[in-house]
Amino acid sequence: MLASASPRRRALLEQLGIPLRIDPAHLDENVRAGEAAERYVLRLAQEKADAVHARHPHHTVLAADTSVVLEGAVLGKPGDEGEALSMLRRLSGRTHEVVTAIAVAGLGGRCVTAEVTFAPATEAALRWYVSTGEPMDKAGAYAVQGIGGFLVERITGSVSAVVGLPLVETLALLREAGYLLPWERR
Repeated sequence: MLASASPRRRALLEQLGIPLRIDPAHLDENVRAGEAAERYVLRLAQEKADAVHARHPHHTVLAADTSVVLEGAVLGKPGDEGEALSMLRRLSGRTHEVVTAIAVAGLGGRCVTAEVTFAPATEAALRWYVSTGEPMDKAGAYAVQGIGGFLVERITGSVSAVVGLPLVETLALLREAGYLLPWERR
């Protein structure tokens, strides 16, 4: 069971042949005062997993959360086009972190951090990108696997973590929970 409405997370798991049901956890996703990025995403992932597990106690429940972090500040999903443009301006030509936490209900979770470097972008390019609508439901206002990939110069670390689900760590956590991966089934 995936406690997320993210089509990107769903696609990553389906590509690996992992059958899943979707049941998003609808929680308050605000950062608490003084909460560091890693603590924030790990807390949210665990809360999402636990909330969905309460509804489906006989299922393995996986949840994840991703944040973009620039100079210690968490950049969540933009509230409007102006905020998306502001975030993208801040990221242009700079390196930031993408922190993704995964959790399985009853087992806990872990964080994976990758560094993403944006190429310098013109104001026209950023405005055009915002006009596509893609940035509006993405942490940091971009999708590396989508149109926003044109902004990214380099990724250091897990590309799948930047997309929203670090696959190596997710598969290890599922196995730790006793879940048999498709290639382990007979």
